[in-house]
Amino acid sequence: MLEAAGDLGYSNPQSGTATRTFGVIVPDVANPVYGMLLKAIQGQAWHGRHRIVLFDADEDLRREREQIEQARKLDGMLLCSPRLPDEEVIALIGGTPAVVVNRQIDGVPCVLMDAEHGPAQAIEHLVALGHRHIAYASGPLGSWADARRFDTIAAACERHDIRLTRLSHHAASIQGGRAAAALAAASGATAVVAYNDLVALGVEAGMLELGRVCPDDISLVGIDDIDLAGAVTPGLTTVQMPIERSGALAVDLLLQAIAGTVLSDVATLASQLIVRASTAAPRV
Repeated sequence: MLEAAGDLGYSNPQSGTATRTFGVIVPDVANPVYGMLLKAIQGQAWHGRHRIVLFDADEDLRREREQIEQARKLDGMLLCSPRLPDEEVIALIGGTPAVVVNRQIDGVPCVLMDAEHGPAQAIEHLVALGHRHIAYASGPLGSWADARRFDTIAAACERHDIRLTRLSHHAASIQGGRAAAALAAASGATAVVAYNDLVALGVEAGMLELGRVCPDDISLVGIDDIDLAGAVTPGLTTVQMPIERSGALAVDLLLQAIAGTVLSDVATLASQLIVRASTAAPRV
């Protein structure tokens, strides 16, 4: 690990240089959300000519555990949506400066993407269109964001007296959404809110194979607002998450932590519903 960092020009922080090298650990580098996040992290780090070492956990807890241990040899680390239990993450971090992105762990500085305002707007939008039965297509088991998003959606459905069906956990990918499509169709829901945009697009593809067209037969809402969401037909209604801003802020906070600044525990950045063509009034 240190040899690889050395190849990137890493120098020991004791040498007096202001340049830092820190690890960035993501659950799945193939997910475009983490691509956007990494680009923002790299861009912000470049301003100070800081260097990052990328770790891809590939949704594997054992790999994530080993990667946190490796990142402890650097100046600090950014943990993006870690899957390990809170107490284990804290123990693995030890005394290394660290910031967590998109998950709250008590005692560790965190940058959160709001899981309340945007998802609640999505339910209000579907209710206004006339939907009375909504399904939620869950993401990976153990995802902190998945649990928060479902809790918000469940509370909003309860407020509006809407029936909610939670579909089983699937991978945060198009294939995961395809696997959830048959369950969504069997539930009888007229609208599906998905864990993320990739799952929503997978549900759409799976529904089409079942002879159901979006939005005529099923309305779909994603979360994240990746570039693909606005490029497909119909355009995907989605909750826009502050991905780039979260990455930049996380770098700033980590550099402050490395410098010895005591940080407040949580910073939350707002989310916002973006309405496109994948949602419409349900068939009568």
